[in-house]
Amino acid sequence: MIINTTFDFLQFRVFMLKKLLFLTVFFWFSVLQAQETESLYKTKKIVVSKDTIRLEKVAINSGFFQILNSKNEPVDSTSYKVDFQKGYLLLNENFQSVSDTLTVNYLNYPDFLTKEYSLYKSDQIVSGDVGTDKLYRIDNTSNAKKVTPFDGLETSGSITRGVTVGNNQSTVLNSNLDLQITGKLSDKVSLRASLQDNNIPLQDGGYSQKLDQFDNIFIELFSDDWNIRAGDVFLENRKTQFLGFNKKVQGLSANFDFDTEKSKTNVFASVAFVKGQYAKSTFTGQEGNQGPYKLKGQNGELYVLVISGSERVYVNGVLLKRGENNDYVIDYNAGEIVFTSLFTITSEMRINVEYQYSERNYNRLVTYAGATHENKNWSFGGYLYSENDMKNQPLQQNLSPEQVQILSQAGDDVNLMKAPSAYEDSYAENKILYKKILVNSVEAYEYSNNPADVLYNVRFSQVGSNAGNYIIQNNNSVERIYQYVEPVNGVLQGNYEPIVQLVAPMKLQVATFLGKYNPNEKTLVDFELAVSNNDQNLFSGIDDANNEGIAFKTNLKKRLFSRSWNLDAFANYQFVQQNFKSVERLYNIEFNRDWNLTGTLYGNQSLLVTGLNFDLFSKKETSNIGLLTYQFEKLDFSESYSGARHTTNALFKLKNWTIENNGSFLNSDATTSTSKFIRNHTRTKYHFGKNWVGGTMQLEDNQQKDKVTNQFSAVSQRFLEYGVFTGRGDSTKVFVEVGFLQRRNDSLQNGLLQHVNNSQTYYLKSKLIQNKTTDLAVYASYRNLDFTDKSRQNEPSLNSRILYNDRFFNQFMQIGTAYETSSGTIAQQEFTYVEVPTGQGVYTWNDYNGNGIQELEEFEVAVYQDQARYVRVFLPNQIYIKTNQNKFSQSLTLNPLQWQNEKGFKKLLSYFYNQTSFIMDRKVKSDGEKVELNPFDSSEDNILGLNSSFRNSLFYNRGKQKHSVTYSYLINKGKSLLSVGSQHVQNYSHQIQYTHLYQKSWLFNFFTKTIKTDLVSKDFIEKNYDIQGWQLAPKVSYLFSKNTKLDFFYELQNKKNQIGNFETLDQNRIGTSFSYAGEKKVTVNGEFSFYENKFNGNEFSSVGFQMLEGLQAGSNLVWKLLLQKNITSFLDVNLNYQGRKSETGNTIHTGNVQLRAYF
Repeated sequence: MIINTTFDFLQFRVFMLKKLLFLTVFFWFSVLQAQETESLYKTKKIVVSKDTIRLEKVAINSGFFQILNSKNEPVDSTSYKVDFQKGYLLLNENFQSVSDTLTVNYLNYPDFLTKEYSLYKSDQIVSGDVGTDKLYRIDNTSNAKKVTPFDGLETSGSITRGVTVGNNQSTVLNSNLDLQITGKLSDKVSLRASLQDNNIPLQDGGYSQKLDQFDNIFIELFSDDWNIRAGDVFLENRKTQFLGFNKKVQGLSANFDFDTEKSKTNVFASVAFVKGQYAKSTFTGQEGNQGPYKLKGQNGELYVLVISGSERVYVNGVLLKRGENNDYVIDYNAGEIVFTSLFTITSEMRINVEYQYSERNYNRLVTYAGATHENKNWSFGGYLYSENDMKNQPLQQNLSPEQVQILSQAGDDVNLMKAPSAYEDSYAENKILYKKILVNSVEAYEYSNNPADVLYNVRFSQVGSNAGNYIIQNNNSVERIYQYVEPVNGVLQGNYEPIVQLVAPMKLQVATFLGKYNPNEKTLVDFELAVSNNDQNLFSGIDDANNEGIAFKTNLKKRLFSRSWNLDAFANYQFVQQNFKSVERLYNIEFNRDWNLTGTLYGNQSLLVTGLNFDLFSKKETSNIGLLTYQFEKLDFSESYSGARHTTNALFKLKNWTIENNGSFLNSDATTSTSKFIRNHTRTKYHFGKNWVGGTMQLEDNQQKDKVTNQFSAVSQRFLEYGVFTGRGDSTKVFVEVGFLQRRNDSLQNGLLQHVNNSQTYYLKSKLIQNKTTDLAVYASYRNLDFTDKSRQNEPSLNSRILYNDRFFNQFMQIGTAYETSSGTIAQQEFTYVEVPTGQGVYTWNDYNGNGIQELEEFEVAVYQDQARYVRVFLPNQIYIKTNQNKFSQSLTLNPLQWQNEKGFKKLLSYFYNQTSFIMDRKVKSDGEKVELNPFDSSEDNILGLNSSFRNSLFYNRGKQKHSVTYSYLINKGKSLLSVGSQHVQNYSHQIQYTHLYQKSWLFNFFTKTIKTDLVSKDFIEKNYDIQGWQLAPKVSYLFSKNTKLDFFYELQNKKNQIGNFETLDQNRIGTSFSYAGEKKVTVNGEFSFYENKFNGNEFSSVGFQMLEGLQAGSNLVWKLLLQKNITSFLDVNLNYQGRKSETGNTIHTGNVQLRAYF
C-alpha cells in the first residue's frame, strides 16, 4: 500500500502558506533584526490558549498590567491570573474571546534589577578536575551579539496522511493537519500560526453543506509596529458611518504603525477571498415558540450555512448573548436558531438576525485598505473597500453560453434570470434521468431508466401552487422523480417547472474619507464623505445608470455651560443619495420601525439630529448620577417621506434610587400615509440593604392612516405594559428575584384599533444555594395570553430550568438533577442520502426490490467499513408542529468505599458500587391551554419527538479482577418525526459481566444479556420488527505478560422476530484473538472469528439485515489485524486490515495505512 502524497485544494493552500511563512520570515528577519527600544512598557500579542503563556523569562512589574481584545477593549481581570514573579499568564478555563489573539500591555523592571550578577563570567568558569592536562582558552565575546533564527519557536500538533483500499471499494485518501506555532524569530519579531485542515465529509444528520469553513488556518508575523497575517483573516470597520462591516475571509493582510511622540499614523491593506455574504433575517416571534427559527439567504435560499460566530441576534432592538446558559443557541450547519428557556419568546417580539452565510455561486474577491493619521487636536483617514464576484469563475453553477446570454440581457431584473435546466446526459445506474415525450403536441419530460433512450438530466424548481406543469411522482426515492400533468381548462396543475434560477455576478465598491477636529474638550467637529459603486449584474450593461451614489455626514458638539453641571449642544446632519449602497446597514437595527418606514422609499435621504446633553453631577463630588438628553430628529426622502421625531433619555442614580426613562414622539408624512407614534419606557428601582424593589412601565401608540381612505394601516397598534419586581441577595452569588408583568394589546380590528388580548407574566430568577456540597438554581417564567374573542383559546406557556447538585453522608451519595420545560416546534423532517467516500459514511444501500432506484426505506446502518458509503442529510423544511418540551436528567451514585476498613455489614457494603442515570428529552404536541409539566405523563400518540435513556449498573469489586461482577439494566427509547411518518425505536437489555484472574495468568470472563429491540415505522411497514433473544459469551485469556495475551472465546446467540414473517436466528461464534505491546513501541492486535448462522426467513430484507448484522446465512469467516509502530518519537504508522468471507460470496479485503507525524 502506498501513502498518499496528493493534496486537495485545502492542503495545497496550507503548503503555499508554509512557503509564504518562510519567505516572509527571512525577508523581515534581515530587515528588522537591529530594531531596539529602551522603553520598559511592553506590548505583546498572544494566541488565546488554555496553557500557561510565558511573557518574560524574568519578573515583571505588577504596577501596570492590561489585556485588550481585538476591539481594544480591556479584558476583565477576573478572566486571568498573572504570576508577576515568573512572568507567566494563565487564562481561565471558561474565558471566551471573540478572536484568536489578545494584546497584552505590561511594565518590565529595569535590566539592572533582573540581571544576574556573579563574581566571574559563567563562560570563564571551568570544572574542578585537576591533573587532567586539559587546556582552556578564554575568548572575550561579551560584545558580540548572537542571534539564532527560529530558536524561540514552540510547535505542537500533528499531521496525518492515510489511504484505504479494498476489493469492495474505491481507494479513499484521508488527511488531517493540526499544527500550532508560537514564538519569537528575533528580539522584536514574533510568529504565531495555526494550521488546521480536515477532509471532513458531509455530516451525518446534518445538512448537505461543505464544512471547510470550519478549518482554521493562519500564519502571522508581528512586532510592536507592524503585523502581517496570511490565511483566515477577520476584517472589521466600526470607525465609519458609511463603511461599517465585519467579515471572515481567507487571504493576506498587513498593518503598519508609524507613531511619534506627537502623532500616530496607521496604514493597512488586505486582499482575500470572501467566506460569507452578509444577510439579515427579520421575523416576529411566535407565541410560546422558542424555536427553531429558520434563517434564509439573501435571495430566499433555504440551504444556509452560517459562518461560525458571525451572527448578531436582536430582540426588540436589544443584542442577545449566545450560549446554553444565556439567550440562544444556533446550529450553524442547519441555519437554525433556538432560544433557551431563560429567554421567553412571545408574539410581541421583533427578532432581527444579522449573519454571514456561505454563498458559493462565484469566487468572490475582497480588497480592503486604508490609512489614518491623528495627533492631539485633529485626525483624518481614508478607507477603500471592494468586493466583487469573479464572473468567469462560477462555482455551484456551470454557466453555458446560452445562460450567459440570458444574464447579459436581464439587467438587474432577477425575474429575467431564469433558464431551461435540461441537458443531455449519459445513463448511469443511480441517476434520475428523463426522456422527452409529446403530450397533446406539448413537449414534456418523463422519467426513464432505459439506456436506449436519449436521456436528459433535468433540475426542477418550485414556482408556486398551480404555476407549473410538474408534480412530485415519488417522494420515497433519494432523488425526487417528477411527472408532467396536463392543464385542466387552461389551469396549470403542478408546482414545478424544468427551469433553473441563475445568479448574476455582482460588484460593490465603497470609498470613504473622514476627519475630526478636537481643539479642546469643549468642542468637537467631524465629517465623513463616501462614494459607492454597486453593479448587480457584471454580465450586463443594462440598468447600470443607477450604480453610483454618494453619502455625506457632519457632526458638531459644543460645551455651552460648565460649572457644577455641564450642558452640551450637538448637531448631526447626514445625506445619503438614493443609489448609495453600503456593505451592511447604516443605522441602528430598528431604524425603519422607529420612523414607520414601510415598503420601498424613493429619493435622496437626509437626516438631521440636534439636541442637548445635561450632566447634573459632572464634578463627581458625589456618587450620584444625573444624565438627561433631548433630541430633535428630521428625516426626509426627497420623493416619498418626511418625518419629525422628538426623543428624551434620562438616567438618575440618587442614593438608593435608580430611575431610567426613554421616550419618543414621531410625526410622519409619506406618499400614501401619515402616522403618529408615541413610545415611553420607565424603570424605577430602590435598594435597601441587600434588598431591592422596583417597577416598570411601557407604552406604545402607533397610528398610521392611509391618505386615500383615512383608515388605519396594518402596522397600527397600541399597548400598555406595567410590572413590579422585588429581590434579595447578590446577583453574582446567592440571590432571588420575583416579578410580574401585565400587558394590554390593541390592534387593527374592523378598521379600528381595538382591544384584542391581555398577557400576564410571572417570573422567578434565583440561585438559592451555592456552597461546597450543594448548588441549587431555579428559573421560571409563566405567561398566559388571553383573548377578548372568546372563541379563541388561551395560550399559556411555561419556560423553566432547575439545576440541583448535592453530596450527602461524606460523599456516600451524590445526586445531580436538571429539569427544563419550554415551548417550541418540531420539524417534520425531510431527508435524503448522499454518497461519500467509502468508509466515511454511516449507511449502506440494499436494493431490496431490485428496481435500481435508491429508495429511503432501502438504507440501513452499515456494519462494516466497506459498506459505509452514505450519510443521511436533512433537507430544508417549512413544516413545523407546535410542541411542549420537557428535558429531565437524574444521576445517582452510591459509593460505600469509605467503609472498606469497617467491619460487619458496612464492610460487606464497601464491596458494592451503584451508578444510576436517566435522561429524557421529550416533545409533546401542544393542544392549546394545557402545559406539560410531568415528563412521564402523556399518551404515545401525542409524543412527536423522544430521546430517552436509562442505565443502572451495580458493581461488585469494581475495578478489580477478583470475582468482579457487574449487573446492568438498560432502556433506550427514541421517536422522530419524519416527512414520511414517525419512527419509534426501543431497546431493553439485562446484562451480567463476570471477571476473575486466576494465578496471575488465567483471566476468565463471562458475559450474558437479554435482547429486546423493536422498530415501528408507520409508512415503511416492511422495516418493522420486534426482536427478542439472548446471548451467552464466555472467554478465557492467557496472560503471557503485562502486555501480551491470547484469548479464546465462544458466543451463542438466539433471536426471534415476534411480528411479520417471524424470522429466527441461531448463531454460534467461535474464535481467538491476541494482543501484544512490545517494548520497542510496537503494538499488534488480531482477531479471527467463525460464525455459523442458522437463519429462517428472507435474509435480503431489512429485518434480515438487522438480525444477521451485515453477515449472511450459513458459515462466515471474519478476521482483522491492527499494527501500530512508533518509528521515532515524532512519527508513527498504523496498519489496519479487515476481511470476511461467506459461503456464497467473494472474500472481501479492506486495508488502511496511516502515517502520523507529531510536532
